[in-house]
Amino acid sequence: MLSQFFSRIAHLVSLGCVMVCASVPMNVSAQAAWPDKPVTFIVPFPPGGPVDTTARLTTQPLAQLWSVATPIENKAGAGGILGAQAAAKAPADGYHFFFAAIHHSVLPSLKNNLTYDIQKDFVPVGMAARFPIVLVVNPSLPVNSVAELIAYSRANPNKLSYSSSGTGGGTHLAGELFNSMAKTTMQHVPYKGSAPAMQDLVGGQVQVMFADGPSALPFIKSGKIRALGVGNPEPSAFFPGVPTIAAAGLAGYEAYSWTGIVAPVGTPAAIVERVNKDLVKVLSDPKTAERLMAAGAEPVPGTPEDFKVLLNNEIKKWGDIIRTANIKVED
Repeated sequence: MLSQFFSRIAHLVSLGCVMVCASVPMNVSAQAAWPDKPVTFIVPFPPGGPVDTTARLTTQPLAQLWSVATPIENKAGAGGILGAQAAAKAPADGYHFFFAAIHHSVLPSLKNNLTYDIQKDFVPVGMAARFPIVLVVNPSLPVNSVAELIAYSRANPNKLSYSSSGTGGGTHLAGELFNSMAKTTMQHVPYKGSAPAMQDLVGGQVQVMFADGPSALPFIKSGKIRALGVGNPEPSAFFPGVPTIAAAGLAGYEAYSWTGIVAPVGTPAAIVERVNKDLVKVLSDPKTAERLMAAGAEPVPGTPEDFKVLLNNEIKKWGDIIRTANIKVED
């Protein structure tokens, strides 16, 4: 009887080991299988723009890492709203991601009818790139530094005008942030895009512009405009020798455009972690970084928490500026 009892116990233990051992490979293989089909990235702007270019330069090496396709879906319209709406409704299955941009930290304070919540409907995956904003002036303006521009503007209230690529955009808000922090009263002149805004700065119709880096760089090099400072938290490799606005006369100032990856809320945490890890790897690769820099984007690898903090801070900062400056756009 005793030998039969031990024999029975041994059989049950053996059977249990088989069942446990059989279950482990199934779970591991299920996790290791991701991704086993294309991973889609929604971009809320047309092909060829800075966010789209960054997305393509970033997802191409990810495709090589994952051995699956990483198609870009351009869902442009309404200043980034249509793409965000589509991404918020996408399955939270680890195969759908969204390239959010600075616009999505501004829109909550500009629009009352958004059908998505950038903070509640998405989880941060990681920052991708930063696009420098540079403070430039027409050479006829008798200032050579940020401190001198502040002093001149205060001495000539409401006399200076600054151009931007449009009301409510990053270059407009950069100017309003400057006015608020520097206690200046430069007048905003919106244009339909960076090109006409830059054209009138060069022509002297306006005296100041908070310009995106790629638009400004050739005119700075040719001497048609003068760079006083960049909005980055540290000097930009795009503008060697140009100080930050904060270091050149307006302490605490930061304004730049950016893009990063988020996923629909509910996306498995393990996949979010995996994508972040591979994103950091890609952005840290010298070849990818070089391609991004050539396109006007500074790679900024970081954790999901880093990106969450940035997004929350940007929403608050630009919301405060929009209310202070009473900025309105049509819904």
